Amino acid sequence: MAAPKPEEISHPPMDQLQGLEYCIDSNPSWGEAIALGFQHYILALGTAVMIPSFLVPLMGGTDDDKVRVVQTLLFVEGINTLLQTLFGTRLPTVIGGSYAFMVPIISIIHDTSLMSIEDDHVRFINTMRAVQGALIVASSIQIILGYSQMWAVCSRFFSPLGMVPVIALVGFGMFDRGFPVVGRCVEIGVPMLILFIGFSQYLKNFQLKQLPILERFALLISITVIWAYAHLLTASGAYKHRSELTQLNCRTDKANLISSAPWIKIPYPLQWGAPTFDAGHAFGMMAAVLVSLIESTGAYKAASRLASATPPPAHVLSRGIGWQGIGILLNGLFGTLTGSTVSAGNVGLLGSTRVGSRRVIQISAGFMIFFSILGKFGALFASIPLTIFAAVYCVLFGLVASVGLSFLQFTNMNSMRNLFIVGVALFLGLSVPQYFREYTAKALHGPAHTRGGWFNDFLNTIFFSSPTVALIVAVFLDNTLDYKDSSRDRGMPWWVKFRTFKGDSRNEEFYTLPFNLNRFFPPS
Repeated sequence: MAAPKPEEISHPPMDQLQGLEYCIDSNPSWGEAIALGFQHYILALGTAVMIPSFLVPLMGGTDDDKVRVVQTLLFVEGINTLLQTLFGTRLPTVIGGSYAFMVPIISIIHDTSLMSIEDDHVRFINTMRAVQGALIVASSIQIILGYSQMWAVCSRFFSPLGMVPVIALVGFGMFDRGFPVVGRCVEIGVPMLILFIGFSQYLKNFQLKQLPILERFALLISITVIWAYAHLLTASGAYKHRSELTQLNCRTDKANLISSAPWIKIPYPLQWGAPTFDAGHAFGMMAAVLVSLIESTGAYKAASRLASATPPPAHVLSRGIGWQGIGILLNGLFGTLTGSTVSAGNVGLLGSTRVGSRRVIQISAGFMIFFSILGKFGALFASIPLTIFAAVYCVLFGLVASVGLSFLQFTNMNSMRNLFIVGVALFLGLSVPQYFREYTAKALHGPAHTRGGWFNDFLNTIFFSSPTVALIVAVFLDNTLDYKDSSRDRGMPWWVKFRTFKGDSRNEEFYTLPFNLNRFFPPS
C-alpha cells in the first residue's frame, strides 16, 4: 500500500472559515433574513431575562420592576447592536447584557447604606441609581481605551497562540450556564437539547423550496415545540405538587412577566431618577468593564471567523471597544442593571445556521427595540422557561469554544513551549474562577475579603472571569517564554498582516465604515 501524501494527512490553514452559506456582507432574501433576525432576538432574551430575574428581587423590586428592567435592557441592547454593526467593528454581533457585572452589582445591593432602607420600593430605586452612577463612571475605561487606540496597542502583544485560550473560554467558561441549568428541569431541557442537535445537524439537508429549513431555523422550531410541550405539562397539573424551585424552572406561567407588562412603554434615559455616584462602587465596576472588554475581544475574533471574515485589524477592534464603552454609558443612563458585552450565544448561532450576515443581526436589533416598546408581546416571548435557553447554550457555547481552538491551525503544536502555554492557560482559566465561585458559595463573600470593599470587588470580579484569567496567563507566558525565537511557532507570520487595515485587501470589504465615513476617520 502506497504511503499517504502529506496533503492527505493534514489540512492547510485557512484565513476564512469555509462552508458558510452567507458571509458578513452577503445577505439572504428579506423573508429569510427577517426570520433569522427574529431567531437571534429570541436567543438574546435568555440573558435579558436571566440577569434582572436574579437581581431585581435582591433589590426589593416587584414583578412590575422586573418587567420594566427587562424591557429597558432589551431596548438598549437593540440600540447598542445597531451602533456596533454600523460604526463599531461592523461584525455581526449582538451586544447583550453581561454576567461580568454581577459581582460589583451584588456588592452595591448589599451596601449597608442601601440595605438599611426599610421601604422595598425606595430601596430598589436608590440601588438602581447607585448602579447607574457606577456604570456611567466605569464606562469611561472602555471609551478611553477604545477611542485613544490604546487597546489597539495592547493587542499587538496578542498572537494566535495567546488568543486560543481566551476565545475558547468565552465558550467553555460558560459551562455553569449550560447543563447545570438544564438539570433543574430535565423533562424540558434534555428534549430541547436532543431536538436542537437533531434539527441543526442530523436533518440539516432537509429542504423546502431549496431552503435547508431545519438547519436554518432549528432554534425557532425546537423552542416552539418544547415550549408548547412545557405549556401542556403546566396546564395538565404535572407540577402542581412539586417544589417551588422545580415549578420556577419548569412552568411556563411562573415568570409573571405577561401580567405585569404594560401594552406600550418607551424606555428613556434617567427614567429611575438622577444617578448617584460613589467612588468605591465605580472602582469595583471598572473591573467588570475590563472583563467585558476582554471577553468581547475574544468574541469579536470568534465572530469574524464564523462570519467568514478576516480577523479584525487592531484599530477596528479598538473602535469596537470604544463603541461598546458608549453602550455601557447608555446602560447607565437608561438603567439596565448590567453592562454590555458581545453575546457569545448569538456568535455561536452564526455557526449553527451558517449565516454570518450583518443585515440579519441588524434586523434582530430592530426586533429588540420593537418588542421592548410593545410590552405584552415582548413579555410573551420572554416567558419561555430559562431551562430551554440553557439547553441551546450547551451547543452554541461549545461551538464558540471550538472556534477558539481552530486558531491552533496557525501555530506549531509540536512545540513543547506552545503545548505548555495553551494547557496551563486553559486549565487555570477554568480552575481559578471555579475556586472563586466555590469559595463565594460557602463563605458568602469572595476570597478577596479586606476592609476595602472596592478592592475586594475589583479582584473578585477579575478572577471570576475565565477568559480574563486565560488572557493574563496566556499573554504573559507567550510574551516572556522564548518569544524571540518562536515567532513562527506562535503564528505571527500569519497574524501580522491582519494587524493593520491595509495589511490585507479584504479588510476594506469587511470593515470599512458606512456612508463614506472613512474620509473623516481614516484607518490606520
